[in-house]
Amino acid sequence: MWQHFWELYARHIQDPGKQPLFLVLVGFIGSFLFIRFSVRMIRRGVRWWPGNVTPGGLHIHHVVFGMFFLLLGGIGAFATAGTHPWLDVFGLVFGIGCGLVLDEFALLLHLEDVYWSEQGRKSVDAVIVGILFTGLLLVGYLPLGVTPDSNVRWGLIGVICANALFTVATLLKGKFWSGMIGIMVPGVSWIAAVRLARPNSPWARWRYTGNPRKFARARRREGRWHRRADTARQWLFDLIAGKPTPPGTRPTRAHLLAERMAAKLERPARPPHDDERIRRLRAARARRSTVTAGRPRRGPARRRG
Repeated sequence: MWQHFWELYARHIQDPGKQPLFLVLVGFIGSFLFIRFSVRMIRRGVRWWPGNVTPGGLHIHHVVFGMFFLLLGGIGAFATAGTHPWLDVFGLVFGIGCGLVLDEFALLLHLEDVYWSEQGRKSVDAVIVGILFTGLLLVGYLPLGVTPDSNVRWGLIGVICANALFTVATLLKGKFWSGMIGIMVPGVSWIAAVRLARPNSPWARWRYTGNPRKFARARRREGRWHRRADTARQWLFDLIAGKPTPPGTRPTRAHLLAERMAAKLERPARPPHDDERIRRLRAARARRSTVTAGRPRRGPARRRG
């Protein structure tokens, strides 16, 4: 059985020269799954897991390590001129960096720690889009099946332009995943573009405001189909990435520990003194020294016989 898998790997991955891209995808998925497992163990407060990296009390997010891996993989690939086996090694390193950085995509977008909030789900969306795009490139499907060595025809160019317009219309109708898949797989965005838009999408605000009948149909379809799909997607994301913390929920022990460390870093070692207080203290010290210098010294008291 393993011999059969190895022959398939050599035929479809190694021989066409797709091994570096395959290692990028492996590093991408592997780093994302590992870091999600790690943060869930830290969130639960498991004692046997190492925990956050906090040198000197400073919490270092894993996006910092991801940037380091991205720089190492990108610069290394250019420095070695894309030669083997270095291209494979740096491809794996680059994929690890992609997983670590995109896992905190929401933090970079909002510039605040929203990892366990509902806004943090944007990170999971970004990771899934990146994995799908890399996977579609790996299996050899470029947009509409066009390869660099194929003959370009005007009819094919027209189809590509039409697919791009349908994809934009699909995204404006609030159908994100259909639009993303439609970029690489023709026909998906075409079907999604001709159907009704979601009621909260920009298309519905522009086109359905003056047509209450169509807007009511969009709301009925939203309740019938899209909410079921959103519920299934929510369940899948909770399984992969963990459930977000509801507002008002008591924070975990790891979160409280990080807050205490941050408070220690923000609190100075001693309270700052203003200039006026320092001047008064110096003046009082000088007066005490002057008075002490002007008094005669008293000798030891004699005992009375």
